[in-house]
Amino acid sequence: MGAEETLFQRFGKEFPKGTELFREGEIGKEMFVIQSGKIAISKRVRDVEKVLAVLGPGEFFGEMAIISNKPRNASAVVHDDAKLLVIDPKTFEAMIRGNAEIAVRMIKKLAERLSEADAQIENLLHGDPASRVVHQILQACQTRGRPLEEGVEVDFAIREMPRQIGVGEPAVRSMLERLERAGLIERSGDRVTVYDTARLHDFLNYLEMKWKFGDL
Repeated sequence: MGAEETLFQRFGKEFPKGTELFREGEIGKEMFVIQSGKIAISKRVRDVEKVLAVLGPGEFFGEMAIISNKPRNASAVVHDDAKLLVIDPKTFEAMIRGNAEIAVRMIKKLAERLSEADAQIENLLHGDPASRVVHQILQACQTRGRPLEEGVEVDFAIREMPRQIGVGEPAVRSMLERLERAGLIERSGDRVTVYDTARLHDFLNYLEMKWKFGDL
């Protein structure tokens, strides 16, 4: 029997689609690791339930309730039938103490989430939708860009944009088309090549000025 099956025998549970695992504001005493299926993490923003992320196999969530002993800061619902490891504080502590690799992986993941949250907050400070789209592309270049001979290539899934930056798909598409016509980017499916990030920065500054002071 593999290590994963042994873990599932000890800590595993199956949850059908639609199961609410926890709600924002509740006191939580467990964290979860996804073995299969998907989980939607959401938060109430101005009386609307907003999906922040859909997590898949290998991801973990709910750990902050164990680490900080504070109420849940988001809700979690099973998006697709899922097999999860359900881990209580005692088991979590034993895993961290007994396996440095798990501890390091968790620290890296938490740091990643923190910088993603920072980027989202920074993006929402940009007043107009066009600036948010350009800022998101520049952010992606910085954090996960792949250097090419000419420019930087990034994965940029348009369908994710409404969730990430609060801008609808049509507005994102129209902005990308405008950037392509201006020769600043080239698109191929969910990939974007930015030829010159400095020029794109200049364009962002221009949009910001236009937003603040009207048409220039």
